[in-house]
Amino acid sequence: MTRVPLPPFECRYAGRLLAGVDEVGRGPLIGAVVTAAVILDPDNPVEGLTDSKKLSEKRREILYEEITRKALSWNLGRCEAREVDELNIYQATMVAMERAVAGLSVVPEYVLVDGNRCPVWHWPSEPVVKGDLRVAAISAASILAKVTRDREMVELDRHWPGYGLARHKGYPTPDHLEALNRLGATPQHRRSFRPVREALEAAGEMKEKGFPTDLFEHL
Repeated sequence: MTRVPLPPFECRYAGRLLAGVDEVGRGPLIGAVVTAAVILDPDNPVEGLTDSKKLSEKRREILYEEITRKALSWNLGRCEAREVDELNIYQATMVAMERAVAGLSVVPEYVLVDGNRCPVWHWPSEPVVKGDLRVAAISAASILAKVTRDREMVELDRHWPGYGLARHKGYPTPDHLEALNRLGATPQHRRSFRPVREALEAAGEMKEKGFPTDLFEHL
């Protein structure tokens, strides 16, 4: 079946201080959900922006450097695995988005959020379905969030080898599930996600040592 292309997005806001927001990491079993907010500079555009998932890792890294160099403002937000467990993944994503926008050095006049709903916040905003394909600022945010979280998975892979985190980035692939059942959960695994909970119950370990808090400060 041929997919009908989405129409161009027409934003009701026409000013310069438009922030795009996107998230990465709702589906994985481990690590933070990472969000980004980006205000692009209309006078210094970044070419080739699109959904981060449609770009190669090398191209994402190149665009990451260009976005962070050219944007009027950008910021990352996050909720750690423990917060995901406490809040649930949806609420944690909303909190992480709010943190990303709140940390911008330039206050946005309008915010576009990838998806079908926005957090409850004080900025004028609207959601954009498939926004990472239709809005340059959201595309830029998706790239920053994706590169950041992928780097964190590589770092986690060094700390806890054997799970294949650098390869599958924490998603519930067959080899990740097998390793989880064989090795147990790391402190960064999300206890509220069923495969992790089942692995912990099978191992009889429901109490874990504390989470590291500064593991990704240098990324």
